Amino acid sequence: MSASRGPRLGALPRIRSILGVLASILLASLFPGPTTAQGIASHRTPEEQASHERMLALLADLFEETTDANPYLGLAGLREARAEYSRVAETAHPLELVTRGLELSRLEMRAGQVAQAVEELSKARSVLHRLDAPHPRLDLKILYELALAHLRLAETSNCVARHTSQSCILPIGTGGVHVVQGPSRAAMDLFSELLARDDVVEPMRSSSLWLLNIAAMTVGDWPNRLPEKLRVPPTVFDSDQDFPHFVDVAPELGINSFDLCGGALAEDFDGDGIPDLLTSTWDPHGSMHLFLGNGSGGFTEATDRSGLEGMPGGLNMVQADYDNDGDIDVLVLRGGWIPGEAGRQPNSLLRNDGHGFFTDVTFLVGLGDRHWPTQTAAFADYDLDGDLDLYIGNESSPNAPCSSQLFRNDGKGSFTEVTAEAGVSNMRYAKAVTWGDFDGDRDPDLYVSNLLGSNRLYRNEGDGTFTDVAGELGVMDPYDSFAAWFFDYDNDGALDLYVASYSQGSQEGNHAAFRLYPTVASYLDLPCGAETARLYRGDGSGGFEDVTERAGLGAISLTMGANFGDLDNDGLLDFYLGTGYPNYDGLVPNVMYRNRGDGTFADVTSAGGFGHLQKGHGVVFCDFDGDGDQDVFEEVGGAYRGDGFGNVLFQNPGNANHWAEIQLAGVRSNAFGVGARITATIREHGTTRTIHRVAGAGGSFGGNPLWVHLGLGSAVEIENLDVFWPVTGEHQRFERLPGDHRLLILEGDPAVRILDSAAPQ
Repeated sequence: MSASRGPRLGALPRIRSILGVLASILLASLFPGPTTAQGIASHRTPEEQASHERMLALLADLFEETTDANPYLGLAGLREARAEYSRVAETAHPLELVTRGLELSRLEMRAGQVAQAVEELSKARSVLHRLDAPHPRLDLKILYELALAHLRLAETSNCVARHTSQSCILPIGTGGVHVVQGPSRAAMDLFSELLARDDVVEPMRSSSLWLLNIAAMTVGDWPNRLPEKLRVPPTVFDSDQDFPHFVDVAPELGINSFDLCGGALAEDFDGDGIPDLLTSTWDPHGSMHLFLGNGSGGFTEATDRSGLEGMPGGLNMVQADYDNDGDIDVLVLRGGWIPGEAGRQPNSLLRNDGHGFFTDVTFLVGLGDRHWPTQTAAFADYDLDGDLDLYIGNESSPNAPCSSQLFRNDGKGSFTEVTAEAGVSNMRYAKAVTWGDFDGDRDPDLYVSNLLGSNRLYRNEGDGTFTDVAGELGVMDPYDSFAAWFFDYDNDGALDLYVASYSQGSQEGNHAAFRLYPTVASYLDLPCGAETARLYRGDGSGGFEDVTERAGLGAISLTMGANFGDLDNDGLLDFYLGTGYPNYDGLVPNVMYRNRGDGTFADVTSAGGFGHLQKGHGVVFCDFDGDGDQDVFEEVGGAYRGDGFGNVLFQNPGNANHWAEIQLAGVRSNAFGVGARITATIREHGTTRTIHRVAGAGGSFGGNPLWVHLGLGSAVEIENLDVFWPVTGEHQRFERLPGDHRLLILEGDPAVRILDSAAPQ
C-alpha cells in the first residue's frame, strides 16, 4: 500500500482508534501551529495538585537536610576542613599542615573556589620545601594538583566566561584559543617542571603530558612550540576517515543552559509535530528547562508555563506515554552516585497534558512508596498487554543494599511493583538498563549494566518471570560498565548489544592522574590494564559473539552519557560517547563512531568536531531544524558544584542522502509503538538492501524521539516497509513509500499518511 498525502500532524492520536487519529489530523489542519500551555487552560484535579505539591515539599525538605553533606555538591566538608586547618595552624607540625592544605584545596576545587585552591596549594608547597627532610612523592602530588588548578582557572576564565563554539573541543583550534592566557601558561610551567623530574612515574607522567598539551593548545603553542619530547603528536587526534564538520550552535539558539550533569530528551511535548528539548540537572537548586522547537532550528524556552517551575531535575530522564493518551510523559531519575540517605531521593513521573504542561503524579500512580538511588530506567511492554511497564535500575551497595524495581502497568495509569515474583531484583549497582527482544520470541528481554559487578541479561519467559542468562550467553562484561543499549548495527535483523566500560584501571584513591591515565594510555598506545567496552553481535538465534576488537572499538573511553543515530543518512547506526569522570583532570574528548557498513566503526571525533572535553552526559540524536538530518545535543556539565558548563548542540551540515521518519501509532499496542520492529527495503544503484530498526529512545543516558529516523542513502523511496507489532504478532506491509517525509502508520490501518512536506535543504 502506498502513502497518501495528508495534512500536517498537529497532535498525536489521543484516541487509539482510526477515527480518533483522523479527527486529530483534521483538527490540526484547521488549527495549525503550536499549542502551548500558555494558551490552554490546563487544570489539575485537586488530587493531582496535591500530588505535585507533595513532591515539591518532599524534595525541598530532603535537599535542605542532605545537600550540605553531599560529597559532590555540599559545603559541609569544606567548612569543617577550613575550621580544622585554622584550629591547628599554630600548633600542628608543618607536614600536617601540608597534607591538610592539600585536602582543603581539593574541597575548594569541588566548590568552584579555584583561586583559593591555588593559594592553598602554593602555600602547602612552600611549607613543604622548607622542611628538613624531602618528601618527593607528596611534592609531586601537590605539583600536579597545583598545575591542574591553574588549568581549571584557565577554563573558567575563558571556556566558561568567554565561551565560543570552539571552546574545549579537542584538538583546540584557533577559535578556542584563550583570551586570558596567564592561567594556562602557569599550568604549562608547572606540568613542565613535573615532567622534568626523574622521580615521576606512570600514570602521572603520561597524564601530565596530556594536560600539558591541552594547556598548550589553549594558548596556541601546540604543537610546534612544544619541545618534541613534551609533544603529543597531532596524529594522535587524527580521525579514521574524513567526515563533515559539525558546529556547536547552542549559544546562538539560547539552549546552552549552564548546568551540572543531567539528562536530555527530544520529543514533541506540546503536540505540534515539531521536536522540542527537555533538559535536567542534578543540582538540587537548578531547574529543568523546556525549549519548544519551531521546526527550523529555533527554540523558545517555555519552562515558566510548563508546570516545571520549581521542580528539581535529576541526573537522567526517560520518556514514555505511560497512560496511552497520545502524549509523551517523563520520568525524572534522582539519587544516582550519592551515598547514604542523601541518595534516597524520590523519582518524579511527570504527566503531560498534551500541550507541554506537566504534573507530578508519582504518588498517584504507585511509584512513590520506596526511594532508592538511581540514574537509569527504561519502559517496555514486557507482558504484551498493550501498555508500557517500567524497570528502574537502583544502585545497591554493601552499605546500602537495595533492589532494582519492575513495575507492571495496569492499563489504567497506575503501576504495581512485581520485582520479586518476576525475579529481576539485580541487587547490584545498576548504571544502565535497556530492553530488547534478543531471542526473537516477541516479548522484550532486559539487560542491566552494573558497575563493579557482573551484568545481567534477564530473558523474558513470557509468563511474568525472567531468567538471568548473561553468564550462559557470555555477556556479563565489562565488570565496570555504564551505558548500554540494544541496536542492530549490521542490519541483519538480529539485535546486537553495546555495553560501555567505565573501567579506570589501577587507582590511587580518587585523584592525582590515576583516573585519567587509562584513556590517555589508549590514545598514546601504552598499556593500562583497563577494560574495554563490549560490542556483542547477535547471531539471530538468541546467542552473541564478542566482536569488539574486530569492530575497531578497543579504545578506552570512560563513557557515561551515550546514544546512537544515523548522522549521514546512510542507513547505518553511528554512536556518540559522552566521556569523563568527576575530577577536574578528566579532560578527555567525547567520541563519535561512524558505522562503516562492513562490521567496523571509524572514529570521526576530530574530523566531525565532536571531541568536547567537558563531561558528557545526556546525549540526543534528533533533526531539530527540519532539514532531514540528525543533529546531536549533549549535556556537558560535571558533578561538582563548581563544574557547570553550557550545553551543546552540534548542527549537522547535511549531505545528499535521503531519509524518512516513521511515526507509529499503536491501537492494540502502546500508543507510540515502542518495541515495534521496522524493516525497510531500499534500492540504490540497482542493488537492494534492508534496514532494521526498533522503535524506542535509543541509548540509556539521553533520549531520542520515539519516532524512527531512517537514513535511505541515495534511495528516494522505500520499496517495501514492514512493521511488526509484538503485542499481536501481526505485520503491516507497505510499498513505494516516499523518502524525505515523516510518515504516520496507524496499527491495523492500510493507509500511510504524510505528516509534513519537508525536504533536505
